[in-house]
Amino acid sequence: MQIQLNGEPYELPDGTTLAGLLAARGVNPLYTAVEVNRELVSRSQHTTLVLKPTDCVEVVTLVGGG
Repeated sequence: MQIQLNGEPYELPDGTTLAGLLAARGVNPLYTAVEVNRELVSRSQHTTLVLKPTDCVEVVTLVGGG
C-alpha cells in the first residue's frame, strides 16, 4: 500500500503499524513526534495504530544541540 510520509509517497506492506514504520525507517520513537492525518499520535498508540492506504504521516525527530 502507499501512504504519504513527510510529504512523499512511501510504499509499505498492508497491515503495517506505526511502530513498524518507525522501526523500518530506523527512527527511535523516544525522540520523535508523529502525526497521522494531522492528528498527534501518542507513543502508547504506535503499536496498535495500523496504517491505511492514503494515510498522511508526518514524523518529526527531535535534535538537541548546543
